[in-house]
Amino acid sequence: MDPIVIVLAAGRGERFRASGGHTDKLNSLLAGRRVRDHVLEAVRASGLPWHVVERADTAHLALPGMGDSIACGVRATPDAAGWLILPADLPLVEAATLRAVATCLQQGPDKGVVVPHYQGERGHPVGFAAGCGPELMALTGDEGARKVMQSHAPLALAVQDPGCVLDVDTVERLAQAEALFHSRLRGRGESQ
Repeated sequence: MDPIVIVLAAGRGERFRASGGHTDKLNSLLAGRRVRDHVLEAVRASGLPWHVVERADTAHLALPGMGDSIACGVRATPDAAGWLILPADLPLVEAATLRAVATCLQQGPDKGVVVPHYQGERGHPVGFAAGCGPELMALTGDEGARKVMQSHAPLALAVQDPGCVLDVDTVERLAQAEALFHSRLRGRGESQ
């Protein structure tokens, strides 16, 4: 059974607005399509099951953070074989990276954690085996799953995907993503 990709789309995007962004970063355009649509396209192309955590899912909390979003997504999919936690602000993450993390996770221990790395930099999605479910469901606040990850000696999985580390937390990062998107198209001989 495949792990489920939990797409985190409930954040407030405060850093993006502070950098000069005029819209929600997930609704910002990259090559004419919303950032979140690029992410969901990669998730669908991976062939893995998925679940999106939206703002409405955490609206009952006073100040929801990434930990709350992760807990919400894991609680909504409690019978999963594991989870790939993917923030929705990584528009160029490749479907192959999601599949590679899922495969590696399936081959590891019940409480295993897999973290993709691109040129030594830690990326996403971070994969958590089913045995990590109770810890993930207990998360709160802004720290995300860092404590869970650190308590299980994560396996670093080298990938050739700069999209796994290129979030669009600022307007400048969105411009970098746009440039990488067009560079990839040129590399494939396509035009957009």
